[in-house]
Amino acid sequence: MSKRQLAMVMDLNKCIGCQTCTVACKTQWTNRNGREYMYWNNVETYPGSGYPKNWMELGGGFDAAGDLQEGVIPNLEADYGVPWDYNYESLANGEVMTPDTDPTWGPNWDEDEGAGAFPQDNYFFYIPRICNHCTNPGCLSACPRDAIFKRDQDGVVLVDLDRCQGYRYCIAGCPYKKIYFNPKISKSEKCILCFPRVEQGLPPACAQQCVGRIRFVGFLDDQESQVHKLVHKYKVALPLREDYGTQPNIYYIPPTEAPPKFDAEGRIIEGSNRIPVEELEKLFGPEVHRVIKTIKGEIEKRKETGKSEILDLLIAYQHSEMFRLDNNYYQEIAKGNVGQAVHPVDERYVKGAHTKAISHFSVGGGHH
Repeated sequence: MSKRQLAMVMDLNKCIGCQTCTVACKTQWTNRNGREYMYWNNVETYPGSGYPKNWMELGGGFDAAGDLQEGVIPNLEADYGVPWDYNYESLANGEVMTPDTDPTWGPNWDEDEGAGAFPQDNYFFYIPRICNHCTNPGCLSACPRDAIFKRDQDGVVLVDLDRCQGYRYCIAGCPYKKIYFNPKISKSEKCILCFPRVEQGLPPACAQQCVGRIRFVGFLDDQESQVHKLVHKYKVALPLREDYGTQPNIYYIPPTEAPPKFDAEGRIIEGSNRIPVEELEKLFGPEVHRVIKTIKGEIEKRKETGKSEILDLLIAYQHSEMFRLDNNYYQEIAKGNVGQAVHPVDERYVKGAHTKAISHFSVGGGHH
């Protein structure tokens, strides 16, 4: 158990699926050196198969007895999709823009497909996903090399690339499939919650760049943080698939508002909601009923009285107030741990740079 736990809350009522968070993460961490197919952050359309494909059906996590469950390692070409580029250089010659390989799958492949009967009750919503930096990580339990650890100072889950031997048990053990294998260096890599930024008092790149202001970042034990208030005080932020038993530390405000349904004559069905609550319960558990009732009650309260601390928090009037990162905390730790800080991940990628290609990842387009 770490001394403190850094956590994030995402308000799904405000996510517009713009993928700005995805691009911020991709350009900062995973745009090269065997990480081209990695999306440490991605935004999925729900309902949909997700990234990797059907990740909720690939096992991992823990059973009711607390035992690690078997999991499947996704296939690069079939489940992630081979990264591709476009023929930008030849567009000036009048050629049609085409990919340099035949795409089979990719992040948010099923963007905006939704479900239901159009136009009466079709629906979809967005779910941004990153590593959950779990209190009981399935990846950590599955690793036979003790290469995965939770930082004592903030609970961020990291991979020790010096110890990792690329066995990929961590990928099978993570029920969210948010660890990726780098075939160029034969090691596993994942979201690091931008700890080099956080240590300087800056929020993770995905949170900083979010145009919808959906992401709140702070310590769970900081009673003045939005994270603490939304998770513990008001209990309106819920973890994704808590039934996996990993105790995730990324929380969500479930979608509580959606367009109403229409009858055969095109009239609004009063009190109807397009998003089936059964689907929300599958994602966020039975507590989602209480959360939806609470937030809708706060909306009515706001209309009547003009006051609601929950809505004030979620509206996020000041961007800077969404992040309480306690930079002094890290500075004090640094004073007592000179020379013992975790190295920035990129400095260690040179090791294993000449690792031979692994057959499972040998596919076209030069990505192997």
